[in-house]
Amino acid sequence: MALKESTKKEQANSYELVVNVDGETFDKAVNAVYKKQVRNINIQGFRKGKAPRQIIEKMYGSEVFYEDAMQNCYPDALYEAAKEADVKIVSVESLEAVEASKDGFTFKASIIVEPTMEINDYLGIEVNKKSTEVTDELIDEEIEKVRERNARIVTVEDRAAENGDVAVIDFEGFVDGEAFEGGKAENYNLKLGSGNFIPGFEEQIIGHNTDEEFSINVKFPEDYQAEELKGKEAEFKIKLHEIKTNELPVVDDEFVKDVSEKETLEEYKEELKETVSKRLVDEAEKDVDDQIANKLMEHLEGEIPEAMYDNQADQMVREFEMRLRAQGMDMNTYMQYMGTDANGLKSMYRDEAEKRVKLRLALETVARKENIEVTEADLDEEYSKMAEAYKMEVDKVKAAVPAESLTEDIKVEKALKLVKDKAVIK
Repeated sequence: MALKESTKKEQANSYELVVNVDGETFDKAVNAVYKKQVRNINIQGFRKGKAPRQIIEKMYGSEVFYEDAMQNCYPDALYEAAKEADVKIVSVESLEAVEASKDGFTFKASIIVEPTMEINDYLGIEVNKKSTEVTDELIDEEIEKVRERNARIVTVEDRAAENGDVAVIDFEGFVDGEAFEGGKAENYNLKLGSGNFIPGFEEQIIGHNTDEEFSINVKFPEDYQAEELKGKEAEFKIKLHEIKTNELPVVDDEFVKDVSEKETLEEYKEELKETVSKRLVDEAEKDVDDQIANKLMEHLEGEIPEAMYDNQADQMVREFEMRLRAQGMDMNTYMQYMGTDANGLKSMYRDEAEKRVKLRLALETVARKENIEVTEADLDEEYSKMAEAYKMEVDKVKAAVPAESLTEDIKVEKALKLVKDKAVIK
């Protein structure tokens, strides 16, 4: 087995791995292929599926089963070779058999491997912690949100339409004096200021009164979805039937009884203080984590292969698909509904995938530099947590999650804890 830098280096950490598979291993693979294929081989003088391997090889050549046997050998042989070379394979670009005989075979693999990175200044990172003080203004904001959720819609009769109102309208659009398809509706509820209609439409309804009929003039954007309307001037005839607005409830003890289990406004404010305080603490902790992560990524040095970002984005898409299935929707339906395809969906996750890869590499590098170790007790504790979380027996969790991969995850967690414990939080 030999590992050397690829002569066809198209991206970072591209190597050529030469792997030798011994004769015994190869013979077992050849025999397994023979047993699978012999059922469909007819040889005169033998019942179908009963011809000896030696007879078949004599008739069709000793290499008759080699190709399939080599295909079966590649995964394990490549894994063992990478392990011996102390590299982690990110992707396999190509496989090429060099020579094969009864004594074994040799193949070349063009691979992308996980890089060896460097990082400095990861201990003593300075971060600023957000304030967790619960102010009266924050409490008032929370109460205002609750008021808005409990508002009732009322009809306005004593004023013109204002921004934020809901206008119930009939409308019909014309371009060059001709009505166009999709430009007409009746009793349409339009929230003024929502930006749901083309620019200028909603603004020109503001100031008009109930039962008023009027026209407005707008211009369709150059990037409008309907090709025939792009950049066109249009006139819309409007009939304003009704103006509706949200009427917010008065904040008093009765309001408190309606929206909570408290009896008085003061009691409700005290409850809100606890809720807001917990939220601020959680947000501050997350912000500290984000700042530390960003600093670690800034300090990370080394060339990261694009394949790592692609693999992570693919994994995130698979996770998203699993969540969709849990909600009773398949990926094709979702993509059709959103007007995207597999590449578009993957590109949505690209930036986040890049961050995850960089942070993971940074923490793995910290773990290596700090000689962080994982004990059997660490593994047992993590397996127990997973078993409890997934309501499974520990032995089944161990069978599903290899200790090798879990060890790497625990190292990363320990590295993050170390960096956070040593951070200077202001």
